[in-house]
Amino acid sequence: MNYERTSLVLKAMADPNRMKIIDLLSYGSLCGCDVLAHFHFTQPTLSHHMKALEKAGIISVTKQSQWHYYTLREDFVRDFMSSMVQLLSKRVEEDAYQSHEGKNEIEKNDKLQNHTLSKEIIIK
Repeated sequence: MNYERTSLVLKAMADPNRMKIIDLLSYGSLCGCDVLAHFHFTQPTLSHHMKALEKAGIISVTKQSQWHYYTLREDFVRDFMSSMVQLLSKRVEEDAYQSHEGKNEIEKNDKLQNHTLSKEIIIK
């Protein structure tokens, strides 16, 4: 995993407005004016957010006439999801292993108690 790259992406995504932009673009490409309609800030502020997302490789921009169209990059989504799974799955696997091991210990203790109880009954 590239920690530098992942850190850069997470920093770009850390702003709530940028998270909302990513959410909007997850439905498909949008013109900047359509994105702006979902916010209460100016066009220069939108440009600032879009530049940060573009610099982080999260979105791409195409210009058609006077309009800028923004798209969530598919390679970003794939790579980001893979990085998050890689980063967090170790803990999930460890918890599952420990849970499985804990279950085995409980089963061993139950068998031992049952065996001991059976021996006590036979002895009496």
